[in-house]
Amino acid sequence: MPDNDSPQEGRRPESLLNDASAGRGPSGDAPEIVDSLIHQTFELGASDMHLLPMAHGLRVHWRIDGVLHHAGDLPKAVATHVVTRLKVLADLITYDNHKPQEGRLRTSPDRPPVRVTTMPTLFGEQIVVRVLPGNAHHLGRLGDLGMPESAYQVLSEALRQTTGAILIAGPAGSGKSTTAYALIREIAAASTGARSIASLEDPVEIVLPGVAQAQAAPHAGFDMHTGLRALVRQDPEVILLGEIRDDESAKLAFQAALTGQLLVTTFHAGDIATAITRLIDMGIPPYVLKGATQAIVVQRLLRRLCECSTPDCIVGCEECRGAGHQGRVVIAEAADIRHPDLADEIRGDYDRQRLHGKLHDHGSSSLREQAEALVEQGVTSRLELERVLGFPHKD
Repeated sequence: MPDNDSPQEGRRPESLLNDASAGRGPSGDAPEIVDSLIHQTFELGASDMHLLPMAHGLRVHWRIDGVLHHAGDLPKAVATHVVTRLKVLADLITYDNHKPQEGRLRTSPDRPPVRVTTMPTLFGEQIVVRVLPGNAHHLGRLGDLGMPESAYQVLSEALRQTTGAILIAGPAGSGKSTTAYALIREIAAASTGARSIASLEDPVEIVLPGVAQAQAAPHAGFDMHTGLRALVRQDPEVILLGEIRDDESAKLAFQAALTGQLLVTTFHAGDIATAITRLIDMGIPPYVLKGATQAIVVQRLLRRLCECSTPDCIVGCEECRGAGHQGRVVIAEAADIRHPDLADEIRGDYDRQRLHGKLHDHGSSSLREQAEALVEQGVTSRLELERVLGFPHKD
């Protein structure tokens, strides 16, 4: 694995890939190419590196600020050796290329951990390298997330409770896990060790001091359902559940929230109304949803404009690597489900539009309204708004 003294430091990813393709620089040497690619992943601040098998070799992408950037291609003669080298470093079975695998790279102490996943495809194994946050020292608390004031107030009030569920919803890559971890850190700091806090995750992404973190291992019979049933018998006061994924985990989670635990979990949903609909469809009765839920927050991440660009003119420079954007800002809408006006709207045949109206009445501006305001302020661009939220529906 590369360290901070890597000889490739300062080289652009494009030049590295061009050298590998031409047989120069790394001289087609797979260990050096892999070390250089991983080093560049860290240097670019990428969350992921994708190696996509093609008929002619491997196509390399980095995901930076939530967007994939094509860096170049590696020739077929090199590609197989690069994939094998990554599998060796991640302690994966090198000769088994017919089923998905997952492992971790060993990195230096000053580097975050790295997860490697493989997937068989038509032209070979696709590799995705994910940089994990690693430890809580790199993670802020609730006040450090930059949440809109309305969402911050709803979450702050929910954290003062001792029972109930706090749901953080949004699509993949919207920062849900970061928010969930920040909430747990907030609880841990406020309790100064006086509350029993436990988690069940798949996988554990950040190590939280003072939290009993468990990682599901389905291959060993320790899945999320088995783990959650066992966890509630461990006398926890606060539970972090990595994600509600199916009907059974939803029912177990809400049972815990009803019987004395404060539960923080994530959930895939585009907005608050959709989150409520999905939970009801998963078999959570409306009366349980109202009685057990403290708050639902739905969020997205928008890229900030780089100083080289304006909302009307995306330029791109060396600092932002030509993207015209650099860094991200969170937008979020939140609902205190305990409020009578909102609770009254949650029933089997509830009206989504009426619920949206009630949310607006309680000071929760929609994600689109927040994004439009950021465009007007010059914080982000309309192109970014449309990339993240899509185009508004026409009546």
